[in-house]
Amino acid sequence: MPFVGEILKHRSLSIVGLDKNTGKTVCLNYILRRLDEQGVPVGVTSIGVDGEQVDSVFATAKPEITLYEGSRFITSEQHYLKRQLVSVIERVDSRRTALGPLVTARVLLRGKALLSGAATTGVLRGQIDELCSAGCRLAIVDGALSRLSLASPTVTDAMVLATGAAVSASVGQLVNRTRFVHNLIMLGEVEPGLRRSLAPLDGGLWGIDDDGLPHDLGVRSAFLIKPTDKDLLRFGKRVFASGAVSDRLLRSLAVLAEGVTLVARDFTKLFVTPEAYADFTRRGGQVQVLQRSRLLAVTLNPTSPQGFLMDSERTCAALSEALQTPVYDVMRIGR
Repeated sequence: MPFVGEILKHRSLSIVGLDKNTGKTVCLNYILRRLDEQGVPVGVTSIGVDGEQVDSVFATAKPEITLYEGSRFITSEQHYLKRQLVSVIERVDSRRTALGPLVTARVLLRGKALLSGAATTGVLRGQIDELCSAGCRLAIVDGALSRLSLASPTVTDAMVLATGAAVSASVGQLVNRTRFVHNLIMLGEVEPGLRRSLAPLDGGLWGIDDDGLPHDLGVRSAFLIKPTDKDLLRFGKRVFASGAVSDRLLRSLAVLAEGVTLVARDFTKLFVTPEAYADFTRRGGQVQVLQRSRLLAVTLNPTSPQGFLMDSERTCAALSEALQTPVYDVMRIGR
């Protein structure tokens, strides 16, 4: 997978999946192996739990995470004690998790490990800084479930998106679901001057006038929009949502006027359905972001946890055509 060369242009990387069992761990192991071959010092952590031998939902076998000499990793105390490698502890975080304090360690002899990390993106940002300050050229965050928040450009510099038969056994449905998320990731950015004006704002919705100046609309959350809120566009046809974006907000803006532009912080703030998004854009609406996430690759796991196997070449080709980007069968290349 040639995107490994692109990874080294960045300080941090997230690996996120559209669902469980989309091949994130196989992809992570492939990247770690390739970087070890190149002598690149790497740090690894997780949001949630990754690296378990058996899937907690489907009770199927899962690949463990292999860590190499000189790499660093952050995991909970309980999972650190279950490691199958030789390592030395460098730091124990005073903040506790449900599985004990977070332990930072350096690998002395390669082996397997379970990763369970921070529950919030704020803590993740601190861990990335910690790993890079300790000498890691790249910090990798392995996602759990469908947590796309760690792919925010405010958390990691770049991302790999994993999809597969676990998302849908239908090639058509898989393509549609993956394309929708891909399109959100690739949304256009606002102009730099407007980004500087909007980035510090917090709390609710803001109207943007013709001069690019923001005005508080008095709505604390996009989830609290009411049918009576008819003056959302009193400052112009651009609205900035400083937090999460819901279907309700898209539908409210869509019926007010054509050609509305909604600005979100990044794609991870868009909690919208394909149907609501399609209706908004059909009415001339546009969505932009303050900062776009840097997508390096899309990978495919053609096998579902129930054992269904997709035609790899056909599915990769269909996804590549829909996304206009190469798609790699991680199960074929990554092992």
